[in-house]
Amino acid sequence: MNSHLRREIIRYGEFAQACYDSFDFDPHSKYCGSCKYQGARFFEKLGMADCGYQISRYLYATSDINLPNFYQKSKLSSVWSTHANWMGYVAVCTDEDEIKRLGRRDIVVSWRGTVTYLEWIYDLKDILHSPNFTNDPSIKMELGFYDLYTKKEDTCNFCSFSAREQVLAEIKRLLDYYDGEEISITITGHSLGAALAIITAYDIAELGVNIVNDGRVTPKIPITVYSFGGPRVGNLKFKERCEELGVKVLRVINIHDKVPTVPEIFANEKLQFQKYLEETVSFPCSYAHVGVELTLDHTHSPFLKPAGDLGCAHNLEAHLHLLDGYHGKGRRFCLSNKRDIALVNKDSNFLKKEYGVPPHWRQDENKGMVKNNDGRWVLPERPRWRLIHMTSPTTLTKY
Repeated sequence: MNSHLRREIIRYGEFAQACYDSFDFDPHSKYCGSCKYQGARFFEKLGMADCGYQISRYLYATSDINLPNFYQKSKLSSVWSTHANWMGYVAVCTDEDEIKRLGRRDIVVSWRGTVTYLEWIYDLKDILHSPNFTNDPSIKMELGFYDLYTKKEDTCNFCSFSAREQVLAEIKRLLDYYDGEEISITITGHSLGAALAIITAYDIAELGVNIVNDGRVTPKIPITVYSFGGPRVGNLKFKERCEELGVKVLRVINIHDKVPTVPEIFANEKLQFQKYLEETVSFPCSYAHVGVELTLDHTHSPFLKPAGDLGCAHNLEAHLHLLDGYHGKGRRFCLSNKRDIALVNKDSNFLKKEYGVPPHWRQDENKGMVKNNDGRWVLPERPRWRLIHMTSPTTLTKY
């Protein structure tokens, strides 16, 4: 594998991992389901201050859809939101050295998925739905993903606009703000977040948001997806349309991970007669993966247990570890960038015991508890922050 490509794939994987590391999973917290950090200090809090990007918007989705095993909700009665879950962010490259290295200003969209909790895949109904992003009703995507992307709750401060409306509005705003510059749009996600990444890329391209009209030519801003452990999203027509629109997708998978095998285990891109099934027979449950697949195998790593639970095989940090050591089929596993193997056990129990790394070791100090002025330990109130559209793409407001 090309060393530069390896570093870039890992880098965008870390943008996806940032969604997990900043997400409040604690059901005993009234902020469960939200982001733990304000946007201005997001990357700093995650030890990524030198990444060269700044958050421009947080993304939310309504939890009032038929994916009950995906959403995280507090057990308390008084909560930050009864309808919303934090789903990810939009960030923009603002560091001049990084812009020079890339040759353009990069806009990143990162969608949250699931760390190891896989019960959400049983919520998938294999129901294909025409998204109405285009006039072609034959282009279809899985109904649960569509609902997650498009549903909204009018009474909620965080999801009165759908995830779709939020991300499209922010992409358009940033393209206007940086008009005249070389721009790229990169979308990343793991697990269910990978499905949202592909849907977002398709949506942007289908609507022509990435087409710049300067009066002479209409060049397309490149759209790239880095998908990690993602499921199938739509039917064969959806796959073909993504290719026609020029959406580039790299799917990184672990062959022992079950998530990339769903939905539809039987009528998929591996079936020789899939096109016939869709066009002639109108088979209702036909799915196809989009893009190029990079296949990894965790049994090739000498650091990992050869057999683990399904969650270990699906873990994003494990994927990034495998990427660092992969050198091609039949070649010896060797960590090129010396990525710390302890990261694998950040939210799993996948490393062999002889490495002495405790499982699930990442947590907030004292689980977020602090001493107040009276000397009592309390869970402090967390300011609610959202990113709004002002003159600068990183302006914050508090409410």
